[in-house]
Amino acid sequence: MRLVFLVLLVVVLGFSTKGQQLDSLKVQEGWASFYGKRFHLRKTANGEIFHMDSLTAAHKYLPFDTWLKVTRLDTGDSVWVRINDRLPKSSRRIIDLSRRAASELGMIQEGISQVTLKVASIEEMNRLYRQFEGDAPGTLRVRWFEEPIQIPYRPRQWCWSLEC
Repeated sequence: MRLVFLVLLVVVLGFSTKGQQLDSLKVQEGWASFYGKRFHLRKTANGEIFHMDSLTAAHKYLPFDTWLKVTRLDTGDSVWVRINDRLPKSSRRIIDLSRRAASELGMIQEGISQVTLKVASIEEMNRLYRQFEGDAPGTLRVRWFEEPIQIPYRPRQWCWSLEC
């Protein structure tokens, strides 16, 4: 009976930590829009030329060259984009995607969609935490993660004879 309980406990804890790991990389959730032809071949806030066929985006606060996974909430479609432009601080949207990124999310017809933004790794989340000194602006959600304790693996030496 105890063995069954322990196995169930391990399985439940395994699933709950997996869910926490996936959610721990979430930075923001809200509405996304896209921009295209009118801004094509114009300079972005970081100085590069905007191409509507690139996988880039504008954000109010995130540092330039931050890579985000943008996932549409209603369909589950996702795309990776790089921040290279700024949204106005007064915008109600959290991100403005290039036309190609919006096309990959299937939001060209609607024009806007609810999305969630995630960073690629815990190291990236820690970089954002340091960038904002622990106090992220707006509705950004950044946290510090400690490095997990690594226990070195030592193979056991088994001796099956009585001469050990």
